[in-house]
Parts: sequence; structure tokens; C-alpha cells
Amino acid sequence: MNDQGPAAQALGPAADLARSHADGPGAPLTAEDQALVERLFAAMGEVVIGQRAMLEGLVIGLLANGHVLLEGVPGIAKTLAVTTLAQALKADYQRIQFTPDLLPADLVGTLIYQPGSSEFKIRRGPIFANLLLADEINRAPAKVQSALLEAMQEGQVTIGEDSLPLPQPFLVLATQNPLEHDGTYPLPEAQVDRFMLKLKVGYPSRDEELLILDRMAHNQPPTRIEPVATAADILRLRRTVDGLYIDPKVKRYIVDLVFATREPAGVGLDFADQIEVGASPRATIYLALAAKAHALIRGRSFVTPEDIKAVGMDVLRHRILTSYAAEAVGVTPEDLLQQIFDQVPVP
Repeated sequence: MNDQGPAAQALGPAADLARSHADGPGAPLTAEDQALVERLFAAMGEVVIGQRAMLEGLVIGLLANGHVLLEGVPGIAKTLAVTTLAQALKADYQRIQFTPDLLPADLVGTLIYQPGSSEFKIRRGPIFANLLLADEINRAPAKVQSALLEAMQEGQVTIGEDSLPLPQPFLVLATQNPLEHDGTYPLPEAQVDRFMLKLKVGYPSRDEELLILDRMAHNQPPTRIEPVATAADILRLRRTVDGLYIDPKVKRYIVDLVFATREPAGVGLDFADQIEVGASPRATIYLALAAKAHALIRGRSFVTPEDIKAVGMDVLRHRILTSYAAEAVGVTPEDLLQQIFDQVPVP
């Protein structure tokens, strides 16, 4: 995940305090849990070269029951990574190519009239899957994007008068291109806030691109893998994530970070005029859950400030609206968040 610089290494006494509880309140990780996570990364690594931060973000979303938005230029394996994750799981998977002519019914389903019985029958849409890839999500109008709101928040969809539960686990993995504006529709703020993580995917390194060239520059590149986990395995890992321990001081650190996006003056930062809207309590919840999943990936049964900082940028960057004053001088949410992470005292 994202490196927050030298400050990320200054864990302070909270890490020692958390370690003291590693064999107490925290749910101990089993060798089976750790082996399953390692198999998942190994399987995805057979197809996706490099991009470790993106792969970790996808797995964190999977383990923390949080939807993931991937943003990056075309050709850097966003869709391939999601497809590979789906192949690594023995679970239902659907891909929807979002286009301007897509309708909400094409996504969630609709009512079909049956002449023989003079009744309406529900035809379920592709959203009824464990993993849903919303490819180029910003190419569909807001009414289609909004059709995902109930599904992402409540785990159900309403068709006619019936509310139908979605299969569990249920995860929306969406991609978008930040460069193109023609033929795209900005995601509503309520929609963006439903995503636990917004991952900004960059280019691979020079060595990684050489490996990509060697492995993928063929008419039939290796793009399929065998499943290594089931939906039941993921649900079990989610229960393990729920049991991981967060020390009260680390919880307060999470709240301090979120409050600093609303009241930066409280931690000595003078840029209140550059933030239009700060992060909501949903950010606090997602920050704790994502940090737990990050701790599990690192093989720990407790959360440290390092986990918070590792996932913090991806959890918070899309929950802060900058003001015109910030945009006028080219200040981004990431710029403000970096100051917050540097300024808020680590417990």
C-alpha cells in the first residue's frame, strides 16, 4: 500500500502496547489463514507482474468487506488484476462494461410480464454475483451508477416491491480512467463514498516492465489461473479480521486523523479554507477495517499505527472535497492528507 514516508516508521510506544496484547484480546491468526492469503497473492502474481500495492488493495477490500475503485491510465492491468482475483476464487463473477446507453435494469434486473399467468416475474441482473467488475464505471450516467448504491451499502437490491439479498461475499470492483473526459460522467459523491478504497494505480518499474514483455508479448499470453480459495474461505477470513485487536490508543489515533480533515486547526494546520468537506464517520469505520485487513496480510493479530498509515491515503483521498482556493493553487486531497499524517501525533 501507500508509503507515507519516514513518519510511517515512527510507530512509537503504541506498537509495543499492541504487541503486549497479541496473545490476549486479539484473535490469533492460524497457519491456515496465513497460508491462504499467501496462496492468493501467489496465484495473482502468476498473471499480474508487480503492482503489489494494487493487489494488496484488492485483497484488503475482499477481506474487509469493502468495495474498491481503481483509477489509472489504460493498459496498466487494472481490469486484468480484478479478473485474476476472480479466477483465484471459486465464486460467482460478473463483468459489466459501463457504457452511456446502459440502463439500471441492465445491472440489477427487472420485472418481466408472463402472459400465461398474467403475473410479473423477476429477472435478476448480473449484479447477483460475489464479485462484480464495473469496468469504466464513469462511462455510464448517474442513474446507472446510483443503481449500485443500495447494493453496495445494504447488500441487497430492490426490484419492484421485492428486496432481494445479494450473495455473500459481495464486492464491487470498479475501474475508471482519470484522463478522459469526453463521454464520461463524474461519479456522484454518495457513490464515491461507498467505496472503501480508491487505489491510484501507476506504471510498473523498468524491471517489471521487462518481465511483462517476456511473459505477455505472445499471441496467447498466460491469463488464467486455478482457484485457490472459495467464498466460504473469504467469509472465514472476514471473521478473523473482525477479531483482530485494536488498542484504544490506536482507535483514538484513527479518530484524530479523521477529525483533522474536518478541523485541521485542532492539530496546528492552517488550511481549513482549502477543505470544503471533510471525511465522514464512514471513513473512521473503513479506516479501522482496512487497517485490520492490512495487519492480517502482514501476519499480525493486532493493528499498529503503521497499518493505519499504510491504508490511510487510499481510504481518505476520495472523501475530502477541496475548495476553489485549493484548486486555484493546485493543492490536491493527497497533499492535505500528507500534512495531516505528518502532523497528527502517533500514539
